Amino acid sequence: MPSSSSSTSKTRWLVDGANLMGSRPDGWWNNPDKATRRWIEELDAYARATGEDVTVVFDRGLPDVAPGPHGAIELRYASRHGANAADDEIVRIVGADEDPATLRVVTSDRRLAERVRELGALVTGTGSFRRRLDEVAARHSPLR
Repeated sequence: MPSSSSSTSKTRWLVDGANLMGSRPDGWWNNPDKATRRWIEELDAYARATGEDVTVVFDRGLPDVAPGPHGAIELRYASRHGANAADDEIVRIVGADEDPATLRVVTSDRRLAERVRELGALVTGTGSFRRRLDEVAARHSPLR
């Protein structure tokens, strides 16, 4: 994640990618790779429009998309496979951050929310964050 010193006035989002994807029952389970790409694009558009720092963590990687900077966002994949892999990666990121109080973790997973709050991060539910994404997309739509 970008350091807090470089983004003291910006919101720093750390997104539970699978939880966000699962919050929109749009058939993503039929093609999870396509859905992951769509979320990466939506988060990138949001970060470009707002100037806010966004890091998203997914449980598994896409075969042709490397982790790291991806447009205006930071893309990460869980470093291991299995249950709660991305959750553990998010907790690791929060725990290693110089100023976790400046992080807003996006998840509706109660246990993950508890774990990151214990480390000093704030939590925003996926529904609230999705509304933010939709509002920003509507304001920046070329059709407006």
